[in-house]
Amino acid sequence: MPAASPPAFDAPLTAYAEEAQRLWEALQARDVDAAWAFKWQHPRYRGRSVRDVDPAALRPDDARVVVAHGHGFEAWTDLERYVEAAQHDPAVRRFEQAVEAVVAGDTGALRKLLAEDAGLVQARSSRRHHATLLHYIAANGVEGERQKTPANAVEVANLLLVAGAEPDALADMYDNRCTALSMLVSSSPPAQAGLQAALAETLLQHGAALDGPGTHWQSALETALAFGFQDTAQALVRRGALVEDLAVAAGLGRVADVKRMLPASNPLARHTALALAAQHGHLEVVQLLLDAGENPNRFNPEGFHAHSTPLHQAVWADHVDVVRLLVERGARLDMRDTVYDATPLGWAEYGKKTEMADFLRSRGGA
Repeated sequence: MPAASPPAFDAPLTAYAEEAQRLWEALQARDVDAAWAFKWQHPRYRGRSVRDVDPAALRPDDARVVVAHGHGFEAWTDLERYVEAAQHDPAVRRFEQAVEAVVAGDTGALRKLLAEDAGLVQARSSRRHHATLLHYIAANGVEGERQKTPANAVEVANLLLVAGAEPDALADMYDNRCTALSMLVSSSPPAQAGLQAALAETLLQHGAALDGPGTHWQSALETALAFGFQDTAQALVRRGALVEDLAVAAGLGRVADVKRMLPASNPLARHTALALAAQHGHLEVVQLLLDAGENPNRFNPEGFHAHSTPLHQAVWADHVDVVRLLVERGARLDMRDTVYDATPLGWAEYGKKTEMADFLRSRGGA
């Protein structure tokens, strides 16, 4: 899809209409990025493959649905109401200005806005996620153009928390009720900025709960492991997160704990443990689980990259030793993931993992 800057928060409706038109034209031209936008953002394609996105079966109004969803609205009519409010409702304008300050790391502007309106720190977005300002620190579950982490994100988080932000406030993200911490430890931008662990510790210092609040993602430690953030997971353990089950011990690479817990573990715990151990490259743990009879040729359990197998995840994370072990122990090379429809070799090739791809080809991968 042709690159273009997203509309400003107070842009007129015509700016969004132009975005939808560009998206529609790109889809008709069979642009891959446009197809993926429909796959992820159009309700019709929830749980379906990008191959199901058929330009001939769609209309320009469908592009408007995708644009509305991408900006945090359920429908185009909700976007229309927002545009009106952003131009004329002072409360909506203040909140959006504060969000801009948060994601840009503009502490001067943020302090000024909070001084003018002390209630702003607990206000909610009018978008469908109903996020607080603190949720934007997580750079996850909010509108795509605002999923970014400024270099002074820890200072911004502290500013909000000292001003009275509720650390465990819940917002509506990914069909679940989520805290800022649960969104943070599953978010790439803070990790790529090298600030995910520090931000998590900041939230915990101000009273955020490690476990419990919200739905689905109830354990910050397990969530960090599921999304591949080993450093953050280790930081959470240092801050008091408990290692109480086999899957978490496996994801952390705690061999002694795995040996102790394995005999009494249930099938789901073992299944999840193999998924996490392979993803994080814990060779000895993977071997223990395989020796205990765990099957490498199952898709991972729900919540742990269920569209893929342990081999896919080990390939993507570039754990060559784990990949070799899985293949030697019978992991199939022809299994295709259910999102991208690719084999482990396809993942290696897409990720430009040359050594990995060469090995898989040498063992008959295609």
